[in-house]
Amino acid sequence: MKAAVHTEYGPPEVVRIMELPKPIPKDNEILVRVYAATVNRTDAGFRSAVYVISRLFSGLFKPKQQILGCEFAGVVAACGKSVKNFKVGHRVFGYNDETFGAHAEYLTIAETDAVTHMPIHFSMEEAAAIGEGAHYALFNIRAAKVQKGEKVLVYGATGAIGSAAVQLLKYFGAKVTAVCNTKNVALVKGLGANIVIDYQTQDFTDTKERYSFIFDAVGKSSFGACKPLLTPHGIYISTELGKRSENIFLALITPLFKGKKVLFPIPIMNKVMLVFLKDLAEGGYFSPVIDREYKLNQIVEAYRYVESEQKTGNVIISMVKEEQSESPFN
Repeated sequence: MKAAVHTEYGPPEVVRIMELPKPIPKDNEILVRVYAATVNRTDAGFRSAVYVISRLFSGLFKPKQQILGCEFAGVVAACGKSVKNFKVGHRVFGYNDETFGAHAEYLTIAETDAVTHMPIHFSMEEAAAIGEGAHYALFNIRAAKVQKGEKVLVYGATGAIGSAAVQLLKYFGAKVTAVCNTKNVALVKGLGANIVIDYQTQDFTDTKERYSFIFDAVGKSSFGACKPLLTPHGIYISTELGKRSENIFLALITPLFKGKKVLFPIPIMNKVMLVFLKDLAEGGYFSPVIDREYKLNQIVEAYRYVESEQKTGNVIISMVKEEQSESPFN
């Protein structure tokens, strides 16, 4: 099978396409023929190891998992002998940021892990983009304990995480103010934001509104800048460590006192969360935003685009274009 492999940490150019043996599923695993995957911030972070702390998970000196790709959609090609809930031909999607593997034509995953049947009427490309951004958004929303009717601000509302956060917050009944650039104002309104602030023409901090939760989905603001906008017991969460890793320090200190605080939850994905996101997708409450598609042999270019910080929503790696006759099961 073809796979995008990196044997060292570094820029996008360390990734190269290689021919590798097709993996063999264990008794409790399924073998998935990958039709679509994504390139996202998780993949880029583990490949570059810019945050040295990531090497504690991925390998100190060289990557243990040399095929990245944490989210995927495809068709079950084989099943281990103890697999009960999947059959060959089933259309599935999933998420795996422990062993990765989706930047290849085939991967294996345990049926008890974060993999399930695809949402009805979703394409492979749409299903592949459900997991990464939405699970980060959902985990942080739950950590902030957002209640119906509360005012929430999402900074960076057009990335995979931010665009998912706007939709999920609307589902939970929050009143959403979203911050984005000029070209995406209409898109973000369409995602359900009550108010959209164009940061290219307006300073989002220049407001009299107060928010119970400010979610920086791109890590470009700070607690100091956002603190005046929070309610007396408001919560600030960023998806990045912040300047000199200040968000980790603040997350340790601010909860010790009454008042405004910083949280820094570590998102975890499991089958229950994936099924919840699938149900939202089937119900029309969540649809991942897709920017553009690349082929597997264009993955270096895809990484460059993701790291340019110009993407809107998700970047897809398309392995195979689905034909209806190839996937009769759902």
